[in-house]
This record gives sequence, structure tokens and C-alpha cells, in this order.
Amino acid sequence: MKQLLSVLRPSWLPVSLVIVLTFLQSLSTLYLPRLMADIVDNGVIKSDIHYIFVMGGVMLGVTVLGVGFSVAAGYLASKVAAEFGRVIRNNIFRHVESFMPHEFDQIGTSSLIVRSTNDVMQVQQFVNMLLRMMVTAPLMALGGIIMAVSTNAQLSSVLVIILPLLAVSVYIILKRGTVLFQWMQSSVDVLNRVVRETLTGIRIIRTFGRDDYEEARFQDANSRLTDVSIEVNTLMALLLPLVMLIINLSIIAILWYGGKEVGAHTLAIGNLMAFIQYITQIMFSTMMVSAMFFMIPRAQASATRINDIFHFSPQVRDKENALQEPGSSLSWPPLRFDDVSFQYPGASTPVLSHLSFDIPRGKVTAVIGGTGAGKTTLLNLIPRFFDATDGQILLDGVDVRDLSQKAVRSRIAYVPQRAVVFSGTIADNIRFGNPDASAADVKVAAGIAQAAEFISQLPNEWDFVVNQDGTNLSGGQKQRLAIARALVKPAEIYLFDDSFSALDYQTDRNLRDALRKSLKDAAIILVSQRVHTVMDADHILVLDEGRLAGLGTHEELMNRCPVYQEIVRTQLSKEVSA
Repeated sequence: MKQLLSVLRPSWLPVSLVIVLTFLQSLSTLYLPRLMADIVDNGVIKSDIHYIFVMGGVMLGVTVLGVGFSVAAGYLASKVAAEFGRVIRNNIFRHVESFMPHEFDQIGTSSLIVRSTNDVMQVQQFVNMLLRMMVTAPLMALGGIIMAVSTNAQLSSVLVIILPLLAVSVYIILKRGTVLFQWMQSSVDVLNRVVRETLTGIRIIRTFGRDDYEEARFQDANSRLTDVSIEVNTLMALLLPLVMLIINLSIIAILWYGGKEVGAHTLAIGNLMAFIQYITQIMFSTMMVSAMFFMIPRAQASATRINDIFHFSPQVRDKENALQEPGSSLSWPPLRFDDVSFQYPGASTPVLSHLSFDIPRGKVTAVIGGTGAGKTTLLNLIPRFFDATDGQILLDGVDVRDLSQKAVRSRIAYVPQRAVVFSGTIADNIRFGNPDASAADVKVAAGIAQAAEFISQLPNEWDFVVNQDGTNLSGGQKQRLAIARALVKPAEIYLFDDSFSALDYQTDRNLRDALRKSLKDAAIILVSQRVHTVMDADHILVLDEGRLAGLGTHEELMNRCPVYQEIVRTQLSKEVSA
């Protein structure tokens, strides 16, 4: 919690004003019972109407000032708390953006969403309450005790019994509440994960008739959250009645003992009334503290979960003196793998082993291999989604680990294995690769990606609105949009990770021909499972269990690479049988 509250340092001026205004509001509240006692003792009992009006006017003025201080403090506290929440959410989002794809799974996407929204809101509400009550509650309690003792020291002895009783009761309830709030936040994570998996996989669920199973899984997660919530609310519901019971019993005891004092003429009625109000203020300030303690367990649990995100350090990070520009040297190929190996954290064997090859400029280099051969991993090393375990990947002669991630990726256009589109128009999706692209650039990129034809048939064409996750587009259409998005970006290296898999053979060929013509000066790396997609590439890398099994043209590999021969033989025999 302390780490998160440090975000408030730049807001020291409004925080100071909140403290000052709250202090003044508390003083005005403490002064009111004293004025009321004077009105009763010197005005009502003595029938002095003028005194009643004068002191009543003073009392009204103090009340108005107190209300003004309270409203101003409330406004500033809410503003500071809202700004606190905004900064924390921005920091979380900025930090999460540095995560690599596999690192999202370590915390969980659903959990990250809950922590960025619900957990931040819990801490934000706590900050708002803290700013209002960190002065009010202690001052009201301490001031109330001082004023009560000065009014009647004997009656004040009731505080010796009341305050410890109240403190012990609140401690017992909130100690259990801390544990329950942690359980509740974890249950929210589980419920969100189930909902997200169900909504994203609804077609598969319906296809395999697993509706009942998923419904039962949701009901189980929902019931757990409900049970914990009921237990939390039941426990916390005891707090207010318990405090009110103690307050009312205290007032009864004061009235009984104070009545005797009034009857014996040793205590004025006004002072008794003021004393009761001071006791009530003390109790209500204790209730404020209780309300804070009510939120502390929940806020603490949320703060811990938020800090877990900040404490999570991405594996791929820029060096302190990372270069922002690799420079350009024609003596080096745009990309070189120099004895590169890679092993996933926790894995027993490397995915890639001792790979050495150059990616030439102006050529198409294809990568092919069996399932699990390491093709996608190889591609992910280039834009530094991972860093090589051993060896070097050189971009224009500079190790990519010596460059900032931004510098590396500024030279690369990438199309992932799974086509990702965003909600928005067709033009916006393509322009995502280059925000400065003109309408003509967007149309050219779409034409190369073989997307212009289907776009022209859509309602509103380029202004056609794509649904979330592209549910109103086919797989091939999404894939061509993703390719157009990469092509609209001026880059030196273009990476296509099995990006033509949803295209028919004719569209695939037309697209490859268009790529050759339009990207003459760029290095193109094309990963594919299909022999027809790679066979006319300038160079073909054949991977087998993470090792380089062959390198050359289609004809060269057919003469001297058994692994490639087997891939070709298998695919061609399937096509013949089909």
C-alpha cells in the first residue's frame, strides 16, 4: 500500500488543502455542542431571547462554515483520488505493455483486467476516504475526549469502558474480514476467467455440446464468489449494529448518571446535553475509523494484487545504454543468426539449437518444418518477443540485445500466426500499421494483400466497421487485413508467420507474386506449413527439432535434404490421394 500511496506525492498541494479544510471543519463541529450548552444554560433556562438569537446566529454561522469546509474538502479529496486512480491505471497499462505474450499467462489475462479496474477502484475509494478521515476521525475523537473531560470529568469515566470494548470488537471483526476479502478478489478472478473463456470459445462449446458443462463450471465459480461475498457482508453487517449498541448503552448510562448530577445541581442541563453530543462525536469518529478499517482489508488485498503486477519483471528488457538506432551498413546482411540457441524458461531441452544463417536483402526466405520444429519461435526472436539463450541475432551488424526494443521493431513489419483485427473500420485496421499512411497507401497495401476485392463488396467498403475480434469477417479476410496492415508500414524486414494458411492456393500465389514486386529492397521471411507456399522462395530454411536440417532452393533441397524430401513427399501424396 505504501508503494502505491507514493503516487500522491505530486498532489501534495491539494492533499494539504484537504487536511487544512478537514481540520477546520472538525473544529467547527467540536465547537457546536459548546454553543448549544451556552444557549440552553444562559438563554433557554434564563428566558433570554436576545441571547438565544445572538448565539443561535453564531451557531448557524459556524454550521455554514463547517458545511463549506466539508464540501470543499470532499471535492478536493475526490479529485485527488480520481487522479490517483488514473495514474495507477496508466502505470499498470504501460507496465503490462512490456510483457511478452507468454508472460500474460503467468498472471492471467482475466486477472490483469480485474486488477486494472476493480482492484484500482478499491484502492482509489480507500484513498478518498483516507484523505477525508485521516484528520477528521483522530481530531474528533481526541477533541471530543478533551471537551467531554472539561465538561464533566466524572461522567468521562464511562470512556474507560466504552473505548476498549469498541476497539476489541472492531479488531475481531476486521481480522477475519482481511482474509475473506483476499478470497473474494481471487474468486472474482476465477469468475472472470470462466466468463472470458466461455465467450471466446462459444462456437467450440456449442459444437461439442459442452453447454451444460460450461454452465456448471460458471455456476460453481459464481457460487464460490457468492458464498464468500455473503460471509464478508454478514461479518461487516455486524459492525454498525455493534457500534450503535455500544453508543446507545453509553448514552443510557450517561443519562442515568448525569440525571442524578442535574438533580443534585452539580451539573447544568446544557453541559449534560453537550457531554452527550461529545460522546456521540467520539463514537461516530470511532465509526469513521471502523469504516476505514472496513475498507483497509479490501484495499490492502487489492494493493497487493496491483503490486504483484509492478513486481513482475519482463524477461526481455532494454539495456540502460541501449542503442536507439542500429545504423545501416550494406556490408552486413539486414539479419544474421550467429550460432543462436533458445530454451524456454523451465524447459528441459532447447527449442532451437545452434542456428547460423543470413537473411539477404531483396530476397524471400522461407522457413518450413514439422510441427514443433521451432519455426514460430525462430520468428519471435527477431522482434525480441524473446531473447536468444545463446548466440547472437544481428540487425545490420548490431546484436538486437544492444538495441532498444522500439529500435528493433521500428524496422520490422510482422504478421502473426493468428490474424488479429481490432474493432473499428477496415481503413483504421490497415492504418494501424502506419498511422501516417494516406488513403492511397492504405488501398495499395490492401491491393498487394489481395484484400481490395472483398473490401469493395462490403457495405461502406473502407468504412465498414469490424466487430470485436473480427467476428463479422471470415478467417481469410482477417488474414488479408493483417497482411495489409504489415505492408502499409515501411520496413526493412517483413515477417509472415504462417500467415497464408487461410488463403486458397490461387490467392496465396497472387499474394506472393505481389510481395516480390512491391518489396524488392526488403528482406522477407515467410513461415509456412505448405510446400506450395515456400517452393518458389529464393532460400528455404528447413528446421527439424530446432536444428537447421537444410538451406537452399527447392531444387537443391530436393537433391540433398532428406527432411525436406519427406515433407514434400508427404504433402504431395496427400494432394494426389485427395
